Amino acid sequence: MKQIALDIGVSVGPSLANFHPGHNAAALAHLELWMAGRTRSPVPTYLWGHNGSGKTHLLQAVAHHIEQQGAFVGWMDKSTVQPDEFNPAWEVLLLDDVQTYSAVQQHMAFNWFVNAVTPGALRQPWVLAAGNVPPQDLPLREDLRTRLGWGHVFHLQLLDDDQRREVLMKHAQALGMHLGNDLLDYLLSRFSRDLGHLIDLLEQLDNYALQTQRPLTIPLLRAMLDET
Repeated sequence: MKQIALDIGVSVGPSLANFHPGHNAAALAHLELWMAGRTRSPVPTYLWGHNGSGKTHLLQAVAHHIEQQGAFVGWMDKSTVQPDEFNPAWEVLLLDDVQTYSAVQQHMAFNWFVNAVTPGALRQPWVLAAGNVPPQDLPLREDLRTRLGWGHVFHLQLLDDDQRREVLMKHAQALGMHLGNDLLDYLLSRFSRDLGHLIDLLEQLDNYALQTQRPLTIPLLRAMLDET
């Protein structure tokens, strides 16, 4: 499904406040404490879990929080073909989808990591990384793999159907949408279980409804998909 480029509507970005923890309350609390400045641990944090468990949401939430404070963030994911050199001004290093890293990305991630934990540096940024398997199973060079598993490790669990329903309803309310049970049931039964995908679809449908001045219905969703 292609993205629909529209300029209208409201986008609700990732934050810790709109992350539904489910069974992941410990991971959420850890990040909240770090961002509140109460547990600025020098050791890294690694989140792992299946697609749709919220890893990227949490990394993006941390990035947005840090940037809103006027600080700088180092970010790398599978799309970062040419990673930047380490910047000593970075407050946090965010490494997403680490299991996909190329040799070049692994080299730079290791360089970032070494610089981040160098004793005596004026700033020692926190390392927060995410992947789809435990650190010991990552298909990465050994020195990077062992460092990613050196500190706090949290296994993120997928939300169950009731929890996913609750997340979508709350997201719809934040967008000012009226999401009926029939359309919600259709979304949950016909599309990917990946919550990020469902939220993207919901936001596209909201924009399409505003553009066409039509109510949110299953036929409207079908019409939108027919145009993509």
